[in-house]
Amino acid sequence: MTTAPLTSDIIVIGAGPSGAIAAALLRQQGYDVLVLEKQHFPRFSIGESLLPQCMEFIEQAGMLDAVQAESSFQYKNGAAFHWQGMDTGFDFRQKFSPGHGTTYQVQRGRFDQILADEAERFGARILYGHEIIAFEGSDDGVSLQVRNEAGEVLEARGRFALDASGFGRVLPRLLDLETPSDFPVRASLFTHIEDRIDDPAHDRDKILITVHPEHRDVWFWLIPFGNGRCSLGVVAEPAFLAQYSGEPTERLQALVNEDPNLARLLANARWDTPAREINGYSCNVKSLWGPGYALLGNAGEFLDPVFSSGVTIAMKSANLANDCLHRQLQGETVDWEADYAVPLKKGVDTFRTFVSAWYDGRFQDVIFAKNQSATIREMISSILAGYAWDTNNPYVKESERRLNVLVETCRSYS
Repeated sequence: MTTAPLTSDIIVIGAGPSGAIAAALLRQQGYDVLVLEKQHFPRFSIGESLLPQCMEFIEQAGMLDAVQAESSFQYKNGAAFHWQGMDTGFDFRQKFSPGHGTTYQVQRGRFDQILADEAERFGARILYGHEIIAFEGSDDGVSLQVRNEAGEVLEARGRFALDASGFGRVLPRLLDLETPSDFPVRASLFTHIEDRIDDPAHDRDKILITVHPEHRDVWFWLIPFGNGRCSLGVVAEPAFLAQYSGEPTERLQALVNEDPNLARLLANARWDTPAREINGYSCNVKSLWGPGYALLGNAGEFLDPVFSSGVTIAMKSANLANDCLHRQLQGETVDWEADYAVPLKKGVDTFRTFVSAWYDGRFQDVIFAKNQSATIREMISSILAGYAWDTNNPYVKESERRLNVLVETCRSYS
């Protein structure tokens, strides 16, 4: 007996943030949406410190009330930085761009489940435990071979497919779209702990980014959650992390103890979850779109976790793709390069400028500089808050040139 194919207007690969947002937006416009997800939710994921720009996309998708109702999420209003006894920070409510100035720090298992459930509430069909093993796309539609957990191979057909598979990068692998990132290979050790931080000066409303006291290209994240726990990790080149022996947890503990402030804050922590390690997570593709498909979020490109831009880029891509796809399905001719890839890359390139400057020390010199201009701080704060597509901001419109001028100014006063 031949199983009838799964049919839908739009097939979304992956039920993470970009997939859920895209599914909800498309459902609100009346399209039949099928989401195929390999894993079962809730499932672990990093990328836990959201940016305020995310709230705009969550609100547009009709999911804001559900997110705000979750008591376990930690309110977030900015980012704090520490290096060699110096502290600085940005309050995202004090920014150049209009829009939300606060957001949340979330355990992604729960956060992603809420977004997926909301997409289902809007009428999207989500099939968990379904893996994509083949794809054919054309301007006339798409066909996917899907394997379920019983080992059965099914066919799914639609008018268009959105790849929101994140680091699974389904279509880039199947269609040979992957290309090396221009960023150096980096690795990370990370875990969740019961932090037991008792320092009254520690601000749980901000992510804390700590620069290693001796190696400026090595940094730590500490992301407080609303339940007394936190996400903790370190990012460095693989050769640097390879110098430390033992299990991942032992190596991470040894690195934390090399920074006096971080070691003090976490002196009473309960390390109750084994640490994990990932390598070479930065990635890129030859194209963000093709016949019958577009790539969303990390399926297309991932830069670096330092400014927590991943979820924001993912949601922005879902928003842009929805607009293009709606127009196309209404009979308009859509230039996916000009209308989707180029606008998305504008913000990604803004983040890229600041990520590159972080690792070579230029941006660190800016944020730890004395006598900072309040106006320029608000412009920088906007970018760190996720508003990397606001071309009214001079540091978005001309990110590389403006930043280099600012670096020289800061260094001249140091």
